[in-house]
Order: sequence, then structure tokens, then C-alpha cells
Amino acid sequence: MKLLPQTLPETLPRLQLHALLRRMPKAELHVHIEGSLEPELIFALAQRNGVALAYPDVAALRAAYAFSDLQSFLDIYYAGAGVLLHEADFHDMAWAYLQRAAADGVLRAEIFFDPQTHTARGVPIDTVITGLARACRRAQAELGVSAVLILCFLRHLSEEEALATLEQALPWREHFIGVGLDSSERGRPPGKFARVFARCRALGFHLVAHAGEEGPPAYIHDALDILRVERIDHGVRCLEDPGLVQRLAAARVPLTVCPFSNVKLRVFDTLAQHNLPALLDAGLCATVNSDDPAYFGGYIADNFVQTFDALPQLGPSQAYALARNSLEASFATAAEKAAWVARLDSCFAELN
Repeated sequence: MKLLPQTLPETLPRLQLHALLRRMPKAELHVHIEGSLEPELIFALAQRNGVALAYPDVAALRAAYAFSDLQSFLDIYYAGAGVLLHEADFHDMAWAYLQRAAADGVLRAEIFFDPQTHTARGVPIDTVITGLARACRRAQAELGVSAVLILCFLRHLSEEEALATLEQALPWREHFIGVGLDSSERGRPPGKFARVFARCRALGFHLVAHAGEEGPPAYIHDALDILRVERIDHGVRCLEDPGLVQRLAAARVPLTVCPFSNVKLRVFDTLAQHNLPALLDAGLCATVNSDDPAYFGGYIADNFVQTFDALPQLGPSQAYALARNSLEASFATAAEKAAWVARLDSCFAELN
């Protein structure tokens, strides 16, 4: 765990802790922008674009957000994305998320997007990227949030399709800083994408991958050894492999943990059973993120507040460690990170 700016109290009154968790400076490193698409915006975009929906109203759509596993979630996730057709749609979706992130104390957002979800529907890749990039620029100018994009490949599709997507995106490479690997993990080892990740590494992109949520700890090893990623998205199953835990801790490999997602997708039955405290106790560089907030029940501050409520062993020192981990695990410059950590230290110094 990181050294604290000063000795922190072990506990705080519940409402005071909630306020701290919401306002403390933090980075969000694991959020799928298509997963931030709220039912209200889905209906607004559907009306704007003349898209027919299978649900009569917002309440019916929200009621459909009942998932038994990752695949059942992805089915409705991809259906919701069908309302995204124009550059303005992608801007509006990202801008709505970024306003919520700013209200939750996010100083840095590293946003995943899935171009294959949209190009498969005939939406040009530049429409996707330019709309999202415009919202990111606006966030810096109007909200003071540093927002960048990470292009993700869908692991249920072939590596050839991933390579083709990369080539389509390269004319707009100035708008994204890295690549990732997402979608359903089970039965799809990271090594399937060795060539495309090697190509991205040669091009100088940052590399991340989902591993160790539904998939076994071996997938985390493969993501590190074959794909050579810098961060592991999820990674909560690493505790099943003590050697892997030692490796991750020694190298300070960040884990972008998503508590609500883990419960919604049945990795853990309840937040009270989540292994976040054990990850921190093991010296791992864990962070808290929202994953697909519109579908999983809340944005980053909600994940912090409800997780801390469910796990009373988490207090101010763990909050500081998680926030600092997130800032330091970002792909920002050293100067940006130092400035953000100074703001974090000031926030926690107020407790003394």
C-alpha cells in the first residue's frame, strides 16, 4: 500500500466516508463507453435516428437489464448500441458519461470503445472515433477532465478481423492511445490475438486486456507473457494462483477491478464477498472502476460507496490507496500524475 501523506483515521462516519469517496481525485481506467448508454439516451437517439426498439418504454428496457452471465449481458449491450449511427450520437454518449465522471471526482478517464460493434452495422470507423474524440476534447476544455480513448478488439471475433479493424483505424491513430481486448472471455485465451498485439506494440500503443474475470488465472499469465500488456482489466481471479499474485505485486501490474460488474456477472454473489480487500492486502495495484455503468447499476463513485459499505474493513487508507493506484496506473505523463497525486494528498490531508 502507498505511503499516506499523513496518518489517516482508521474509520470515518458513514456519510463522511461516502463524501470522501465521491470527491477524492481519481482515474477511471476501465469503462466501456457503449456500456454508459443509459436507457433514456437510447430512446432519445432511437427517436432522433428513426430506429425501432424492441421495448415500449424506458422502464421496460431498464427492466431487461437482468443478466445471468456475461453473454446474456452482451446480447442486450450490442442491441442498445444499435441506436448509434452518427458522429453526434457518439459525442453525445461520451459527453453524458464524462459529465457524470467529473461529478464523481474523475480527473482522468481512459475510455474503451468497440469499433467492431459499429462497423459491423455499417457505421464508418471515423464516425465512431471522431465523435468520441470530440467529447474528450470538450471534457478537457469544459470539465477539466483528461479523457483519452483505448480501442478494443472483440475477442469473440477472429484475429484477422481485429487486424483489419486496426488498419481501418490507423488513419485516426492520433485520437486513441492504446488498444485492449474485451467481450466474452470464457474459452477465448489471450494468445488468440498475439499477432495484432505485436503489431500494436510495434506501433507504440499502450496495451491492456481483459483477463481473470470469467477466465482462469492462466489467462492473466498469457496476457502478460504473450500480449505483453501493461494493465490487466479485472484480474480478480489472480488470487487463485499465489505465484501470479507475487508476480503482479512485484511488478506493480495494475488491476482495473469493477465491483458492480463482478457481482452482476456472478463472479461474486454479493459485494460483501468481493476480494478487493484481499487484493490490497496482497500488495496488488488494484483500482476501482465502473465497467458498464448504465447496465451494472452505477458509476465509479457508486462502486466505491457501495463496495465500502459492504466491506467494513475498507476505510480511508484503502480509499487513498485505490485512488492513488488509479492515478499512477494511468497512461498520463509523469507531470500530470504528480499534479493529480498532489491534489489527492490535499484532499486526504483535510481529514487530519
